[in-house]
Amino acid sequence: MQFTKVLISPVVTEKSSNAQTKHKYTFRVNADSNKVEVAKAVSRVYGVDVTSVNIIPVRRKERLVGRGKVMTKRPASKRAIVTIKAKQNIDFNKLKISK
Repeated sequence: MQFTKVLISPVVTEKSSNAQTKHKYTFRVNADSNKVEVAKAVSRVYGVDVTSVNIIPVRRKERLVGRGKVMTKRPASKRAIVTIKAKQNIDFNKLKISK
């Protein structure tokens, strides 16, 4: 899978912002990607050295509407918590794409 299709967006919440002080960054990733692809994509796009990747599956959220009909409110996806080496930071506004 191409590294541009692996990363969807960074997750910016209070919890993920507090984890950035420990050099852990959270991303929404493609549901078909694995840890190796996520590590390669982050290192290529942001130019940092990745030490570990933890992946959390996010189930789709459904709600019953009317007479047994199902409405999907959130599609299934994955979140990846990427730990990078100390003394390195990721600036989400600056990309350092290397080939």
